[in-house]
Formats: sequence, structure tokens, C-alpha cells
Amino acid sequence: MNLEIINVRSKKDLKRFIMLPWSIYEGNDCWVPPLISDMKKTLNFKKNPLFAQGNGEIFLARYGDKAVGRIMVGIDANLNQKKNAAMGYISLFECIDDFEVAKALFDTAINWLKNKGINVVRGPVSPSGADADDYKGLLIDAFDKPPFLMNSYNPPYYKDLFEKYGFKKDNDLFAYYLDADSVFTKDPSKAIQYAMKKYNFRIDTFDLKNLDKEIKDLKHVLDLSIPDEWPDLVPPTMEEVKEMARNLVSYADPDIVLIARSGDEPIGFGIALPNYNIALKHMNGRTNPISLLKFLKYKKKIDCIRFFVMFVVPAFRKKGVSYAIYYQTFLNSSKKGYTWGEGSTIGEDNLRMRADIESFGGKRIKTYRMYIKEI
Repeated sequence: MNLEIINVRSKKDLKRFIMLPWSIYEGNDCWVPPLISDMKKTLNFKKNPLFAQGNGEIFLARYGDKAVGRIMVGIDANLNQKKNAAMGYISLFECIDDFEVAKALFDTAINWLKNKGINVVRGPVSPSGADADDYKGLLIDAFDKPPFLMNSYNPPYYKDLFEKYGFKKDNDLFAYYLDADSVFTKDPSKAIQYAMKKYNFRIDTFDLKNLDKEIKDLKHVLDLSIPDEWPDLVPPTMEEVKEMARNLVSYADPDIVLIARSGDEPIGFGIALPNYNIALKHMNGRTNPISLLKFLKYKKKIDCIRFFVMFVVPAFRKKGVSYAIYYQTFLNSSKKGYTWGEGSTIGEDNLRMRADIESFGGKRIKTYRMYIKEI
């Protein structure tokens, strides 16, 4: 039977595309099924602007009626314009342990990008785009540990498929284990209070009742904090920040979403989220009444968080702001009953943030690899 790579258009093939991971990860207790409804929304050709503008495509590999692999390919036109680049990305890669299938998928994705004038491809990244901070990178170790909320998980052989095809390491992203009994073993409160007084800043919790102002403050920090040299990230538009905030509200515990301010000026923020994967795992991707009852049951058992993102404006770096955010997150999460967590994903070249998290007891436990290939 011949291998076939098709553009996904029919409802039947879209269902195969979405449901393929259930066969790839059958029997794997670490895998957390994505919500099928979310996947349908992401892959809606009529409503997702990526597809509507001709900047994205999804492909399915199949032997007859059997799906054996899939890939999403995309172009972030806004990012390319601001970075003066011709970069494409891949996402949602899943494949059986067969290099012939992986090669056919990669060939198809790269040929599509070439026809769009692209000369380099990076990934895997989030289906939301190359500059999104979720589902970023290929897991290359710690396969016995389930992923935290909005983090990747994949079989060990995916690394071999990527590298045999010619993808090279671009950079690694790390996850750190945080345990309430082993972090901040030395009380830093006096040093933090000294820094807050000396440099005139405080730490506030996220105010859901004043969402518009909080969104403006987040954008202010992002505009000043994102380095120009980062190849895959530019300051988001106000609409993108609003969308991020809307998504955040559905998951957030405002006591562990913190904003640092000096007077009325926002100077940094840190976002931690309850690890809803503990509950989502039991829904098996469904959102019917039974699965929702399971979600509510297991939501009560969530005892860990993911420290998701941290930004501090340049003028307040090396002044204890990030450390104060970390410590206040630790205090607030402990009060809410969260006893451990993960700080992820931190780029290997983000030496400042790595030094901060390691200095108060974070232990590196996972590596996610971003790959790149010139085409």
C-alpha cells in the first residue's frame, strides 16, 4: 500500500488529523490528550486568520484509510516583517516510528514553504504561531514525566526522526522542578524588602476587576522587555495581548499572577498557572457532561503550578525585581495549597533567569529542543 500525503480539507480527514495522537500514545500514561474542541477551533480554515491569509497548511500522511503522521506548517508574516526574515515554522508533528513517513511529511512541509519564498524553518512550535510561548520545542529527555499545562510531550524517537532528516539544534529550553520543601531554604524576605525600599517597587496581584488596565500594563512591560536579538519574538500588538489575557483569565489564579510596579509604572510581571493537566488528563479530550464532571473532580486535586513567564524592564533588572516576584509567587501558592511546581520553559541562553531560578533551589529536569533547517 502506497504512502499518501494529503492536504486536510474534508471533515473525515480533519478528524483523522486530530485523533492521530490517540493511537501514537496508546498506553502511555504520561500523555495528556488535548481538548478536541480546542483543536477544531485552532484548525478552522474559515476562522483562523493564518489559514485565511494563505500562511498555513496542514498535511496528513496515510496508508489507505489509516492515518500514520501529520504536520502543520505556517508563516508568521508579522514576525518576518519585523525581523526582516523569511522564516517558516512547523507544528503539531506526530508520526509513527517510521522515517519514510516522517521524511514525506517534512518534504511536503518544506516544499510548501519554498513555494512561499521561505528559506529557513524552525520548530516545533505552538500552533498559535512561531512567537507563542506554549507547546514549544521537542522533548528530548524525561519521557517518564507528564507535561505541565501547555508544554510539549512526545515519544523519544521523534528526536531521531528530526535529526536524521537534517534538522539541527537551534536552542534548548529547560524546565525546572520546584518543591516547597527545597526552594527558598534561606529566608530572603529581608533582602527583598531592602531592594523594594531602595529601588522603590512593590509586587501586586493581578486585578481581574480592572482587566483593561492590567492588560495595558502587561503590554507596557512586554514592549520594553523583549530583546531585539530574539529571533522568534517581537512585542505583541494590543489585540494579541488582549487575546492572551482572555485565555489567561480562563486558567488563572490571580493570586499567582503578579505585576511589579514602581509608583504607577509597571516594571515587570510573572505568570504562574495551576497545572490543569492533572484534571485535563481524565477528560480524554472530550467536553461532554461526564468528562466535565471528571474535570471538576480532579481539579480539586491540583497541587502544583507551572511558572509560565517572567519579564522585567531593563531599567529594573539586577535590582531584585524578578527574585521578589518568584518569592511572592512561592508565598501565595503555598497559601493556596500548591506544594510543588515547574518553572518552564527557560531558554539555555537566558542566563539571568536560569541563575535566578537555580539560586533559590530550582532543579533542571527537562529539556525541550528547538530545531532549525535551512531550505
